[in-house]
Amino acid sequence: MRKGIRIRGNGKRQCWGGARIWRVPGKAKPPICASPSCSTPLPNLRHLAIIEPLVYLTLRLRLPDALIRLPSGSRLCTRRSSSALAPGSGATIFALSSGQGRCGVAVIRTSGPASGQALRILTAPRDLPPARHASLRLLSDPRSGEPLDRALVLWFPGPKSFTGEDCVEFHVHGGPAVVSGVLQALGSVPGLRPAEAGEFTRRAFAHGKLNLTEVEGLADLIHAETEAQRRQALRQLDGELGHLCRGWAETLTKALAHVEAYIDFGEDDNLEEGVLEQADIEVRALQVALGAHLRDARRGQRLRSGAHVVVTGPPNAGKSSLVNLLSRKPVSIVSPEPGTTRDVLETPVDLAGFPVLLSDTAGLREGVGPVEQEGVRRARERLEQADLILAMLDASDLASPSSCNFLATVVASVGAQSHSDSSQRLLLVLNKSDLLSTEGPGPGPDMPPHLLLSCVTGEGLDGLLEALREELAAVCGDPSTGPPLLTRARHQHHLQGCLDALGHYKQSKDLALAAEALRVARGHLTRLTGGGGTEEILDIIFRDFCVGK
Repeated sequence: MRKGIRIRGNGKRQCWGGARIWRVPGKAKPPICASPSCSTPLPNLRHLAIIEPLVYLTLRLRLPDALIRLPSGSRLCTRRSSSALAPGSGATIFALSSGQGRCGVAVIRTSGPASGQALRILTAPRDLPPARHASLRLLSDPRSGEPLDRALVLWFPGPKSFTGEDCVEFHVHGGPAVVSGVLQALGSVPGLRPAEAGEFTRRAFAHGKLNLTEVEGLADLIHAETEAQRRQALRQLDGELGHLCRGWAETLTKALAHVEAYIDFGEDDNLEEGVLEQADIEVRALQVALGAHLRDARRGQRLRSGAHVVVTGPPNAGKSSLVNLLSRKPVSIVSPEPGTTRDVLETPVDLAGFPVLLSDTAGLREGVGPVEQEGVRRARERLEQADLILAMLDASDLASPSSCNFLATVVASVGAQSHSDSSQRLLLVLNKSDLLSTEGPGPGPDMPPHLLLSCVTGEGLDGLLEALREELAAVCGDPSTGPPLLTRARHQHHLQGCLDALGHYKQSKDLALAAEALRVARGHLTRLTGGGGTEEILDIIFRDFCVGK
């Protein structure tokens, strides 16, 4: 930045917002801003050197929709994209937001420009209550004037509301007749229509109240069934994943601005030294961070959808008893006859706060008939798909051929790799500890690490649950610590695409191709948080919401 005269925007150049730029004296008059809504003259980009990378890059690429971080904290020529707006978003919508069925209190909400009018009509002739304060009002049918209910009403004028629009909440008594009467009354108000599934949240997204990862976190929070799922969903709703991706996108934006500036001004020697080297350093650091998150991608998906835990072992080791004990219900038939279970029985379970799909399988032995042989084949197939294997043996029969064969095949092969991040994990459980003599010898010293359990007395169950909690935390990730997890395949796809593009940047010999690779990488991060998303992707995400959310 050795030559040039600094100019600041003011008056007619107010869209510059105080951005610091440089212009070489004696050059042509500046062109007009690329934004259709702005006629502010802009300096010729071929004669500009960069001080604020975000400002330069936006002008260089003609991206009027981008948000520009100016010294004063303002935005430069910003326009909201319309692609995220829900169909018919100008209408006012209403729906029951609380659960269906009889309850003490039901919540009915509206969102849109006619919300205030609807509140006045149903509580006529009263004025609007103070914003964000509960008021007791008599609700009446606007068609007949018949009283419907005494309700608490809350008025949320936009943009300080969940959706960013004017909103009203009616807290009514939860009887079906009351709820139905209030919904019908709202439907008779001009300009109001019933909401579609997820439309309230989609409007919040369209008005910038939530980004796409926060929307997904909200959906996961609504569907959370375990403590770990709740913690993870709440972290994502709080914006941790979105903040992380925006930080990565800013890093790429600065690197891209440096590369573009070098392309424009490298020959004129108007740039400081080390611009490209600094961009390379930032890209390498980002590659390491992306690689670490992608290695943990499966953990977040397991936490959201459930880890697969398979109970396996020789016949009559107590596998079905353990499944019933962990699931707290009679999932499997328990019998002293070997080979009772001949198929895979699965049940969803909350184990130590983690979501688990628990599978009971046939005892591993040479089948005595075609049906049992098929059961054993399916059991081995489930073993290959398991995230965590609970290997069961009869503690009083460890010397039997079936126990020795199981130890030599399943336990030895899986246990040797169980502490690798990318492989299955295994817990060896010796059941029927109540049959062991207090004076007799226990398991030999050559026995792999194991837990003693009695499914009859429950002795050892607390130790097993604690071991399961530790193993599942390793399999699913601990949602209360560490960086935010990737809970959806969409997250993994965009981060992998970003990492691949950074690989192309590293290999590119031509600066123009390198800049394009950075642009592609940045696009993946932008789409992950909702920028530039297509309607099809948004429809898939929002359809998981119930009506009224």
